Amino acid sequence: MSDLSTAATGAAAAEPRRFLFLNASARTDGNSEQLARLAAEASLPAGAEQRWLRLDELPLAPFEDRRHTGGAGYGDPVGHERTLLDATLAATDLVFVAPLYWYSVPASAKLYLDHWSAWLRVPGADFRARMAGGTLWGVTALATERSNAEPLVGTLRLCADYLGMRWGGVLLGNGTRPGDVLHDEAALLAAKSFFAG
Repeated sequence: MSDLSTAATGAAAAEPRRFLFLNASARTDGNSEQLARLAAEASLPAGAEQRWLRLDELPLAPFEDRRHTGGAGYGDPVGHERTLLDATLAATDLVFVAPLYWYSVPASAKLYLDHWSAWLRVPGADFRARMAGGTLWGVTALATERSNAEPLVGTLRLCADYLGMRWGGVLLGNGTRPGDVLHDEAALLAAKSFFAG
């Protein structure tokens, strides 16, 4: 390998990973967020950047399916949609901080995912190509059997597959009342190495 290609490889390897944490909880500082923050503190790769956004603070308009409307299509996103699109495309790692609501992701996370259908068609966004190769993760608190999270896990994993992203997995913790997850010893142990994997 030439010195030039070695230098280029080293520069690419040195580029920091950029984690975007999308908090979809309807509760501030809830169990999912507490678990995600512990995992980030303990196991993010050295030099990794992190950005935290609460989806409830960046409300999106209801998704309108314009795929077959005779050319109306999708324009350039504005407002909160622009913020979320730009943050999503800038991330190397996308982390859904999403408590289990009725066996799936919360409404704000589902609406955000619905907007992916538009972003795939925004001229110049190259959404699919730019998302491919990134990693999608989930951090979830639930108050029931862990197997009941399978629909949520399936939603996130299949979304990752669709865009050619790597699947990082889901960190599950048990908790109902705020702070309960801090007593889930298995979840706390898993958080220590979650993002390192």
